[in-house]
Amino acid sequence: MSKKFILAIALLAASLNAGAQDAQFKWYGFIRNYAVADSRESVYGTEDFFYYLPKDRNVVDGQDLNSQRTFAFAAITSRLGLDVTGYEIEGWKVGAKLEADFYAGVSGVTGTALFRLRQAFLTMNKNAFTLKVGQAWHPMAADMPHVFALNTGAPFGPFSRTPQATVDLKLSNELTLTASALWQMQYTSAGPNGASADYIKYAGTPEVYLGLGYKANGFAAKAGVDVLSIKPRHDDGHQKVSDRITTVSPFLYAEYSKGLFSVKAKTIFAQAGEHMNLNGGYGVTSVTADGSYEYAPTRNSSSWVSFSYGKKAQFVLFGGYVRNFGTAKELISSDKNHLFFSKNSFSNMNRMFRVSPEFIYNLGKVAFGLEYELTGVQYGTFGTNDVRGLATENLHWIRNHRLQLMVKYTF
Repeated sequence: MSKKFILAIALLAASLNAGAQDAQFKWYGFIRNYAVADSRESVYGTEDFFYYLPKDRNVVDGQDLNSQRTFAFAAITSRLGLDVTGYEIEGWKVGAKLEADFYAGVSGVTGTALFRLRQAFLTMNKNAFTLKVGQAWHPMAADMPHVFALNTGAPFGPFSRTPQATVDLKLSNELTLTASALWQMQYTSAGPNGASADYIKYAGTPEVYLGLGYKANGFAAKAGVDVLSIKPRHDDGHQKVSDRITTVSPFLYAEYSKGLFSVKAKTIFAQAGEHMNLNGGYGVTSVTADGSYEYAPTRNSSSWVSFSYGKKAQFVLFGGYVRNFGTAKELISSDKNHLFFSKNSFSNMNRMFRVSPEFIYNLGKVAFGLEYELTGVQYGTFGTNDVRGLATENLHWIRNHRLQLMVKYTF
């Protein structure tokens, strides 16, 4: 996005603020620089900063070509946001958020960073009822560990910002009921045509979340379930088909804070879950008489826990574990034409772990961070009897050592 366009937004917000007696506009954001070094070729988001997992061996003439060190440095995760508050109409308190960063337009380490949408939603609150409509954090991804890494613990927990309509209803001072209807945009399901929002588009049904939240005396907890129904194919090139797969994924979250100490933990048992950046997918189990496919999702257990102590000098420890249990039903095949898996992972991944200690020094609005991240993945191969989407032969561990530095100024 050009400087002129950003300036135009700023001038528009300023003019709105000058003419509005019942609404307040507040800019916020930060300038953030990351420098990262990895011991191995890995799967990343743009510009290598959103880290997923190390790649398996690629042995040619006795050498593992993926055993290669890399380094990256950039400020593309810098962010700009606008909060709107204070407007009321007929007893409704109305607010809004518009948030963007420059994390787009870069391929590998080449290109020009572009302004991209992160969040854009409005809220309406009256008594115990709150409505949120727009693009915001997925309810299962909203609570994050203490780490300053861009991946915020992914893929050991859900990570997604997505279009939604969410209702929060306060049942008491401590208990809140949340219900959401969600769509897909940036974070999408896998399928025959790769990762795409077309599968939910042709299904005609939104993703649904229902959960309960509790908060009192420094303790908070959430429990919820996510239901997604998609159509991987709506025709086979000759005729319409009735393909559909429905997945159900429950999760639990808890946190406790006292003084300078805080602990958080989250676990999810996901069917598929690749649309939330989890290591999962689904496969074809059979072909019906009319040419339609029947499917079964992979089952994936993903968990993390993080500890934090301190304020000016802050110490953080993160641990995560993922286990792939394959599908409950037998698949036609575990090849890529019948098993559709997360674009940020590999279907022959059996399990993985991460341990990450870090230190953050907060000097007012300036923060300096140092993080070491050890990620290990157990890869394998599919044998003749591996018909449930789970690699069980030739199991071996691949590890990556990542060192990350951060300098951040918040305004």
